[in-house]
Amino acid sequence: QVQLVESGGGSVQAGGSLRLSCAASTLQFGSYSLAWFRQAPGKEREGVAFIDWNRATTYVDSVRGRFTISRDNAESTLSLQMNSLKSEDTAKYYCAAVWGYPQKSRWSPDAYNYWGQGTQVTVSS
Repeated sequence: QVQLVESGGGSVQAGGSLRLSCAASTLQFGSYSLAWFRQAPGKEREGVAFIDWNRATTYVDSVRGRFTISRDNAESTLSLQMNSLKSEDTAKYYCAAVWGYPQKSRWSPDAYNYWGQGTQVTVSS
């Protein structure tokens, strides 16, 4: 069982930056593919950034060029650097993990076995 704990959320004005972190409880962190999802009130959970066990990254169009996902396998930590934040980025952000590579679309919540509890990001315009 892997436990994930997010931190770093908060309130920021449009154009500002935040850095989210996700600490994992597993010593085999390097073998997992990881993703950041977000969910706004009344909307479905959506994936925004993905990094596989080999550190290859993918982003959805809405955040590409503004968000950067990274991992520190030695510290079992996943990060999301968010720059040029917009009001539409307001949501609760979750980290997710799956052993190896996702067997479904990397943007499908069903592809991941482990989830954190989420951290709120609020961007005011």
